[in-house]
Amino acid sequence: MSKRYILGIDQSTSATKALLFDENGDLNHRYDLSHRQIVDDKGWVEHDPMQIYRNTIAVVKGLVERAGVDKASILGVGVSNQRETALVWDRATGLPVYNAIVWQCGRGEKICERIAAAGGADRVKAVTGLHLSPYFSAAKIAWVLENVPNLQGKELCCGTIDSWLVYKLTGELRTDYSNASRTQLFDLGELCWSNEVCALFGIDPATLPEVSDTNGCFGETDFEGFFEKPIPIRGVMGDSHGALFGQGCLAPGMIKATYGTGSSVMMNTGESPAYSKSLVTSLAWGMDGKVNYVLEGNINYTGAVIQWLVEDLGLLSSPKEAGKVAAGARSIKGLYLVPAFSGLGAPYWDGNARAIICGMDRSCGKAELVRAAEESIAYQIADILLLMKAESGIGIDSLRVDGGPARDSFLMQFQADIADMEVVVPDVEELSGMGAAYAAGIALGLYDAAVFSRRAAARYRPDMSGESRESKYAGWKDAVAMALTREPETTYQTL
Repeated sequence: MSKRYILGIDQSTSATKALLFDENGDLNHRYDLSHRQIVDDKGWVEHDPMQIYRNTIAVVKGLVERAGVDKASILGVGVSNQRETALVWDRATGLPVYNAIVWQCGRGEKICERIAAAGGADRVKAVTGLHLSPYFSAAKIAWVLENVPNLQGKELCCGTIDSWLVYKLTGELRTDYSNASRTQLFDLGELCWSNEVCALFGIDPATLPEVSDTNGCFGETDFEGFFEKPIPIRGVMGDSHGALFGQGCLAPGMIKATYGTGSSVMMNTGESPAYSKSLVTSLAWGMDGKVNYVLEGNINYTGAVIQWLVEDLGLLSSPKEAGKVAAGARSIKGLYLVPAFSGLGAPYWDGNARAIICGMDRSCGKAELVRAAEESIAYQIADILLLMKAESGIGIDSLRVDGGPARDSFLMQFQADIADMEVVVPDVEELSGMGAAYAAGIALGLYDAAVFSRRAAARYRPDMSGESRESKYAGWKDAVAMALTREPETTYQTL
């Protein structure tokens, strides 16, 4: 019998990747293409949806051709996607009415302020599990509907990147539970679109996708005639949910952090939701008619901080240099970078906060700034971990990590030190796409639970004194306070 494969598509903030997983769940090949980041002078961020779609077709073709596998041996597709990024398109033409508004973009702030002023913030949180924030999809969709001219009379589709790709590939308007729960339009208790919250944002629920199980049937595609016979899309997951699934965090209390352009820290809380004042509650996934919930904290800028050092400041030629440069830097007491380039997400929820560098002395040079940038990533993750411990009542002694920065030994050791817990790096990088592919493979009968048995590539254990840890973290909180534009609602935990 010839080998059988599952195709994974990971549509991330910076690129679209095609991944080929064999019948053992091993990644055999990958091929990716980056897309343009459209940023204006306000700091608003957009993507061209048609470029993303074209790249999706191109990476699948490129992957299969370079791998040299029989197309008939590919059983199905799993799709993971950048979450919260939202767009509106014309159902008749299949064309977007405006660019996709990226999750980082805070242009919906005034819409959220308007809803809050009318007393809707608490209700939004109670129904959706999410803080009223322009970070989520609802305000982005509302901005398009309010600001793009000549939409009256058109039959519109509103959705996230997964539903856009599924629509373009299959003609079906569908999303999954994980992505639906991140739009700020989904009722976590009733497991359906909330008419009440949709009305607050001025969004017609009829324009939203049908919500399916994460391992449900999303239609079939031949990738514009590239495959002789259409193959099914049987797994769709938001990227962070895909990473949680790919990491094998299937039991309550298991936790992972994804280091990408931004970061998601996510804890599986089981089949019942755990609500938090400071963190958000979402759906992990829906599988075979049952859902799992998560507590989550999201950070706008983590890997993107290092990209800023490369592309805008020219301090590094590649993000891969960051750890080595930081390791050689002097330790300057009180030097902090708070990367609030487009506000701060969890646990601060201040969309108007702006980035600062504080505590520089004359000896501060390139290496020291790189070190401050690296450390800012770990501090932000630690903020979330401390709150998860406090608000869930669940002890955390191990953090599973993924994403490109997880290969940065300086960052991972500092993460273990400042969070005071073991950090476990898996032996593969593409956890988001792998999770969606595994969901599809399980649905199609190719995989079972054994597919989650993976080796750790590295383990980092705390090696910092408690006194030093407390001093450094207290300095971080003072630096964040300088960046905030309002008093935080939460009393932040100490180490």
